[in-house]
Amino acid sequence: MCELCKGGLNLHPQTRKMTPSRRSFLRGAMASAAGAAFLPAFMTRAAKAQALPVGVGEAGRKTLIKGGYILSQDASVGDFIGDVLIEGSKILQVAPQIDAPDATVIEAAGRVVMPGFIDTHHHQFETSLRSYLPNGIMFADPTREGEPNYLDDILGKFSMVYRPQDVYIAQLFGGLSQLDAGVTTVLDVSQIHHSPEHSNAVIEGMRAVGRRGVFGYFEGYGDDLQYPQDARRIRNEYFGSDDQLLTMLMGGEAYLPNVNPLDLWNMGKELDLMVGLHVVGSLGMREVMDNLIPHYTDKHLFIHMTGMSDAAWERARDVGAHISLSVPIEMQMRHGQPPIQKAIDMGMAPSLSVDVECTMTADFFTQMRSAITWQRALANQAALENGPENAPALLSVREVLEFATINGAKGLRLDHKTGSLTPGKEADIILLDATALNVAPLNNAPGAVVTLMERSNVETVLVAGQIKKWQGALIGQDIAALRDQIIASRDYLFEAAGVEVPLFD
Repeated sequence: MCELCKGGLNLHPQTRKMTPSRRSFLRGAMASAAGAAFLPAFMTRAAKAQALPVGVGEAGRKTLIKGGYILSQDASVGDFIGDVLIEGSKILQVAPQIDAPDATVIEAAGRVVMPGFIDTHHHQFETSLRSYLPNGIMFADPTREGEPNYLDDILGKFSMVYRPQDVYIAQLFGGLSQLDAGVTTVLDVSQIHHSPEHSNAVIEGMRAVGRRGVFGYFEGYGDDLQYPQDARRIRNEYFGSDDQLLTMLMGGEAYLPNVNPLDLWNMGKELDLMVGLHVVGSLGMREVMDNLIPHYTDKHLFIHMTGMSDAAWERARDVGAHISLSVPIEMQMRHGQPPIQKAIDMGMAPSLSVDVECTMTADFFTQMRSAITWQRALANQAALENGPENAPALLSVREVLEFATINGAKGLRLDHKTGSLTPGKEADIILLDATALNVAPLNNAPGAVVTLMERSNVETVLVAGQIKKWQGALIGQDIAALRDQIIASRDYLFEAAGVEVPLFD
């Protein structure tokens, strides 16, 4: 007799009649079948696809995002289960229930509805070099002889061989990848301005993505270099108006050879632009930044801010400068200890940024989890060593969500447009699936976003009211063709740099 018969059906060998154990088995099987028939139907209703709405984001057209878990990032609006009404590109109303019979409806039941993430520092031209430097640090180390590092290999070798077309596809592919992950605004720190054509390629690639962004005009190298004076042309040609998806920031590094940072900072002032720069203690920048203290302004964005003096921090706070933290990269690549606690102690409101994809992913779920676990690890250890009353307060998931959204908007001077679900702001909105296997049942909305979710939960993305991703798929993009292009660009870059692709180290 087969094992199934022995263990479950238990047929009587003579009469082959149904024994009690067989009747019990079949009753259970029928119940299971009924349950199985019910569950798929229930799941189908919950996950039923909605056709892509037409005309969303057009002037005068109203759209109602209905029945979601609202995380507004605006204390005056609050958080609740409710609706968001959009007209054209702007948020018109956010409330528990909105009556808008003339609006196109986007069903958001079971979805977290919140502002898109804001990345305040990303070297997008390096998308083609993803994962090339997973074990690398920022600079050469005599104990790591023969190992590639960021300054010598990424900037000193690979960046030198980029053509404008390599810049363009990296910008486009990397930008779409972040848009797919719910990052609706980026500051692109593009240190690839070897010529005006390279600069144009950066901007055109950012435009092709269709999300909000800040073009960071940083340095370049080579015989065709027009940095920094080409900033005037770029400002006039591409950024004559600030009322557009893309705006501009002036790169003002303090470590460039033969360049006075004050000349760069003054050019930013001349062009009425914010000024951004890397501030890294492990590169010996503490004394340099101390010497520049009198020149800090509220239009400065300091990236990393590791290893700086109390005087530099106090000046940055007093003038209203902004701090952008790249916690995973700072820990991974020897920038110095991520100064989250210092920023909190100073009463500042830092933002989060991904930095370089040659070493770490550009999704914001990784950024948020790294930030909260790093701060809490330090605070918890201090509580164990010195007593809870003598330890820093533990960072909360709500605070980290602020780092990832409204703080970034403020840091880029875009909080009048984005960063929160506030009536009058642009509709940069993401819908996150809280019914998914890795999240359900939802018990705490901000906690789920920070501690459970990942890019697969980003279901729908809107930028300025326009749908860019719909129910799991980017709209209007041939990703397969773009992938072929970036692979071809990667192949060229490695060959031109004289480096083999290290598939298996």
